[in-house]
Amino acid sequence: MTMMAEFKQFAMKGNVVDLAVGVIIGGAFGKIVDSLVQDVIMPPIGKLFGGLDFANYYLPLNGQAMGLALAEAKKQGAVMAYGNFLTVLLNFVILAFIIFQMIRLMNRLRRDEPVAPAVVATPEDIVLLREIRDALKK
Repeated sequence: MTMMAEFKQFAMKGNVVDLAVGVIIGGAFGKIVDSLVQDVIMPPIGKLFGGLDFANYYLPLNGQAMGLALAEAKKQGAVMAYGNFLTVLLNFVILAFIIFQMIRLMNRLRRDEPVAPAVVATPEDIVLLREIRDALKK
C-alpha cells in the first residue's frame, strides 16, 4: 500500500472527520463566547469599576502614565495587562461551563438509550450435538 493510499484511508476514518468538524465548530463557538464576554458581560463590570473598559486595566512597568489606553501604553513599553487577562479567563470559564453542560447532556442521553442484550453465539460443539440429536430423531 502506498503512503498516499494509507493517508487517504486514515483521513477518511470517521474519527478524523468528526474531529475536524468539532474543531471548526469549536472555533466559531469560541468567537461567540468571546463576543458575549467582551460586548455584553464586561461593559457593566467595567462601569462598576469606574467606567473604563475593563480590558484596558493594566499596571505600567515602564513608567507610562496610567490614563493611557492599553494599546498606547504597550507602545511605550511593558505593561501587566491584568484586565485583559481577567477577560480571557472569564471567556474560558464560560466556555468550559457550556462544554461541561453539553457533555453532561450527551452522557444523560446515552444512559437513557436501551441497551440491547448481546447475542451469544452457540459454541460449535453444541451445534454439532444438536444436529446429531435431530438426525437420530429422524
